[in-house]
Amino acid sequence: MKKYKPTTPARRRMTGIEYRKILTEKKPLKSLTKGFSRGVGRNSHGRVTSPYKGSGHKRSFRDIDFKYNKIDIPAKIASVEYDPNRSGFIGLAVYADGEKRYVLLPKEIKVEDKFLVSEKVDLVPGNRCILRNIPVGTNVYNIEIKKGAGAKMVRSAGSFAQVVAHDNGFTSIKLPSTEVRKIPDTCFASIGSVSNDEWRLRVVGKAGRSRWLGVRPKTRAKSKNPVDHPYGGGEGSQPRGTKRPKTATGKITGGRKTRRSKKYSNPHIISRRVKSKRK
Repeated sequence: MKKYKPTTPARRRMTGIEYRKILTEKKPLKSLTKGFSRGVGRNSHGRVTSPYKGSGHKRSFRDIDFKYNKIDIPAKIASVEYDPNRSGFIGLAVYADGEKRYVLLPKEIKVEDKFLVSEKVDLVPGNRCILRNIPVGTNVYNIEIKKGAGAKMVRSAGSFAQVVAHDNGFTSIKLPSTEVRKIPDTCFASIGSVSNDEWRLRVVGKAGRSRWLGVRPKTRAKSKNPVDHPYGGGEGSQPRGTKRPKTATGKITGGRKTRRSKKYSNPHIISRRVKSKRK
């Protein structure tokens, strides 16, 4: 981790990642990037559904390959790059047939290292195979939920899941949230854990740095007017005034189940996550 000199009160505890020692390329490949407009907390109708998001530094979108549909074609990592849209590092994979794609890198892989996508591969970080052929106790990331749909789970920096068991066409996976879930054993997953595991240790340090990241300042609910929030109004500071905690639109938050009772994946959950601050 990089520590800054305490030239200001905000810089005293600020930390960051030493990208210069890790990254090998400054500019992304032009053919795999494009401009895009971020949602900044608004839905398709333009209404704010997630407040306190917006502004931030301009970003370009990197086209990441999460489907890995080039089976049995070896690839070599040509560069390690930064992606502003995700916490893990990405790498430019050059396949044996000459095609180039961006992939999410595991922690141990470096430039010139090779990986392979096949039904059965060596247990080397970066290789990708079906869950049926991954031994119990192996760490995996970039996990598919449905075969051929692409990686959907375990994609943030430093995260990994663990193969717990194989049974009756399903593989039990223990996710980073401690939830244990069954996934069809024909789905693909990558060996290892996602790169940039120091990302969780960074200290933003100042409000301006949050604004660069697209995080706007948050206003306390009790300091608002009654028309803006159920906690608002009154003279001076007072308690919440409602039986249960609520959002600005009046929906209950504390202890209310948000998962749909008839969601298709409910039968696949073996044990729910442990609801504690320390996993």
